[in-house]
Amino acid sequence: MSETLDLARDLIRRRSVTPEDAGCQPLLAERLAPLGFRAEHLRFGEVDNLWLRKGTEGPVFCFAGHTDVVPTGPEANWSHPPFDAVVDDGVLHGRGTADMKGSIAAFVTACERFLTRHPEPRGSIAFLITSDEEGPAQDGTVKVVEHLEQRGEKVDWCLVGEPSSTSEVGDVVKNGRRGSLNGRLVVRGTQGHVAYPHLADNPIHHLAPALDALYRKVWDEGNEFFPPTTFQVSNIHGGTGATNVIPGEVEALVNFRFSTESSADELKKRVHAILDARNLNYSIDWSLSGDPFLTPRGALVEATVAAIRAETGREPDVNTAGGTSDGRFIAPTGAQVIELGPLNATIHKVNEQVRVEHLEELSAIYERILERLFGTDE
Repeated sequence: MSETLDLARDLIRRRSVTPEDAGCQPLLAERLAPLGFRAEHLRFGEVDNLWLRKGTEGPVFCFAGHTDVVPTGPEANWSHPPFDAVVDDGVLHGRGTADMKGSIAAFVTACERFLTRHPEPRGSIAFLITSDEEGPAQDGTVKVVEHLEQRGEKVDWCLVGEPSSTSEVGDVVKNGRRGSLNGRLVVRGTQGHVAYPHLADNPIHHLAPALDALYRKVWDEGNEFFPPTTFQVSNIHGGTGATNVIPGEVEALVNFRFSTESSADELKKRVHAILDARNLNYSIDWSLSGDPFLTPRGALVEATVAAIRAETGREPDVNTAGGTSDGRFIAPTGAQVIELGPLNATIHKVNEQVRVEHLEELSAIYERILERLFGTDE
């Protein structure tokens, strides 16, 4: 067994369904203490967070990740028990193998090897670990970043271990993410009998063409780093459950995934303009999950691409596709942020898994990134 696999299995066996940490963070703090990492256990609300740092000078390189995992669903549907961390034919099975306890294990072993050779690097190495990434993400990374900002502690480079790869480890690197804006739209009418529509006002009939207009709207054209902004409806609820009643109101949950060509405030204004033009009796509650962020070509991206090329011979696709991640909380501080992790084919699914050789490959890539950023790999 390898060090990376052993640690990954130890983490996976801890049933840390969000927002539980189940002892993962104390395990990491204890493991890294002999290398000179000082641990701060930061609890906000019901969420455990861990900030580990070795060194007092800049630049600061941070591994960022989460120990919480999504629920398993019916465990009887799994080929292997989801928290047993079974290795079968070179594959590690279990909840969190890819998202993202495998990455965390690779963080640690890469760091251990690097510091064995370079015990006092020029700068600092840190870990930001939360148990509130798969949940509301209100008391996790965002609160740790606020805590660090209040005392003037800055991260220069951040590697988030989200499962970015598609077919082979390192074939995709995320150097940014689109913004995510959510809306709860309620359109009101007048309830009545379906046989007497002139005595009622069906809000569904008003909502449907408005949603079609929002869907067909070109919000922006995107740019070289981001695809165009998109609008989607994720849920619609209306009616009393009876077939002969016109409902009094209807609710739609909507989402924008937006590029840097649009802002959340601009999108809100344009939505209100479309709805107002139709004289709807409506209200809409907005919530911003995160603004878009982008790390352009620079020290971190170049070190990552070079490390992948040197370890695997692959030329990674650097893009901003996909959903959101905790990188959205770190990038606004001025940090360069990238995401690099294992294959994402089985994340959040029954039978989540990762190949053992992929964990080893990932750990080696992380080590090469440290070598390049800290000037030890010319």
